[in-house]
Amino acid sequence: MGINCTGCRDGSDLDVAFSMAFQPIIDISTGDVFAHEALVRGLSGEGAGHVLGQIKDHNRYAFDQQCRVKAIELAATLFDRQAPTKLSINFMPNAVYEPRACIRVTLATAMKTGFPLDRIIFEFTEDERLDTAHVLHILRTYRDMGFKTAIDDFGAGHAGLALLSQFQPDIVKLDMELIRDIDTNPVKRTIVRHTLAMLDDLGVVPLCEGVETTGELKVLRDLGVRLVQGYVLARPTFESLAATAELDGLFATAA
Repeated sequence: MGINCTGCRDGSDLDVAFSMAFQPIIDISTGDVFAHEALVRGLSGEGAGHVLGQIKDHNRYAFDQQCRVKAIELAATLFDRQAPTKLSINFMPNAVYEPRACIRVTLATAMKTGFPLDRIIFEFTEDERLDTAHVLHILRTYRDMGFKTAIDDFGAGHAGLALLSQFQPDIVKLDMELIRDIDTNPVKRTIVRHTLAMLDDLGVVPLCEGVETTGELKVLRDLGVRLVQGYVLARPTFESLAATAELDGLFATAA
């Protein structure tokens, strides 16, 4: 690509061992798996905290690079090549120096494994204060390169509406705290209903994450939500793809 930036390496010298679990994102209008999100785990399946606690400033870039590599390599072996199922990869904006340079390892891995670029979603979480201009540059660059983009934990981060006013990603994932007990909390239903209407006006697809009960699932379906992720449908599975719950049975239970 002819672009270089300080610190850009392939991440192969990372001193933290890890692997991935996958959790499906279901289109509840059809029962199809829309995507699988890659979630970092220890080599024996330990939770994300076991790994993330070892990530510091000195290895953040290498970790971000190797997360992408591991997610794509595993997905290439697990996914049905004939299906349109997408792979959702979390990235750390503060680990991306210059997006066109830092994407080179991702592109090389996708080419090596034969994984289509248009089936990759890059999502980021606003779990720390970020340079909004830098984040926007990354998101716009990824979109220009043909990747899908998503904002995770919407409603809980630092930028939220301010970022959304400047960039409309393909997907916005509503934070699980907005979803928790939505079937018994009228205030949350009102907030989510208006958020869904706003995203529809903006042409952004909503995704509700952290759905744990049939009551929550039924309310979201009644509100017109299609993309759902959560334990009520499937838990993350280590280095494999989960079997998803039978939707008809769940909705019958929730009726």
